[in-house]
Amino acid sequence: MVPPDEFIPLAEHSGLIRPLTLHMLEVALRSRAAWARTGHDLHVAVNLSPNGLLDVTLPEVVERLLAQTGSAPASLTLEITESSIMADPSGSLATLERLHALGVKLSIDDFGTGYSSLGRLRRLPIHEVKIDRSFVQRLTHDHRDRAVVRSAVQLGHALGLEVVAEGVEDAGALELLAREGCDLVQGYFVSRPLAPDAFTEWLTGQPVHERRPA
Repeated sequence: MVPPDEFIPLAEHSGLIRPLTLHMLEVALRSRAAWARTGHDLHVAVNLSPNGLLDVTLPEVVERLLAQTGSAPASLTLEITESSIMADPSGSLATLERLHALGVKLSIDDFGTGYSSLGRLRRLPIHEVKIDRSFVQRLTHDHRDRAVVRSAVQLGHALGLEVVAEGVEDAGALELLAREGCDLVQGYFVSRPLAPDAFTEWLTGQPVHERRPA
C-alpha cells in the first residue's frame, strides 16, 4: 500500500498526473454506472491535484466521460484543495466555473488548512466543504478542535454549502458531528477503503435506511 501523499507528488513531477487523473475519473464513473444498474444510484467523488485545475481540457473530458457512462453531472463531485486554487486563482476559477456550468458538484477538500480568504471562498462556485481530518480525529477530547468543527459547520451552512467531515474513526466523533449538524461523514468508522467489488458487497449488507450517497 502506497499512500497518496507519496505517489501524487511523484506523478506531478513526472508529468503522469494528467493520465492518472483521467484514469481515475473513468474508473469512478464506470463503477458508478455499474452500481446504478444494480439499483444503487450513488454519486462518486474524485480528487483533483493542484495541476488539475490548470488543465483547460478538463471540463470537456469530464463532459465526455459523463456521456459515455450515462451518468448525470450531479452524480460526480470533484474535490479540490484551497491551496490548489491559490496557485492560480484566475485560471482555477475559470475551470471551476466551466465545471459548475456542466452541473458537476465541486467540493473544497481539507477545509480549514488552506489560506484562502472568506471573501474568495464565498465567490467560488462550490457545493460542499470537507472538514480536514486533523480537526476531526481529536474531536472527542480537544475542546479547541470541537470549536473549529462547530464553526466550520455553521460557516458552511451559512454559505448554503453541504458539510462533510473526514477522518471519522469512532462512535464518539460521529455522535458529536451529528449533534453539530454535520451533513455527511467519511472515515474508518464507516468503512475502510474498498475495491469496487468489495464495496458492492458491503453496500448490499447495509440497512436500507442507512444508505447514503458515497
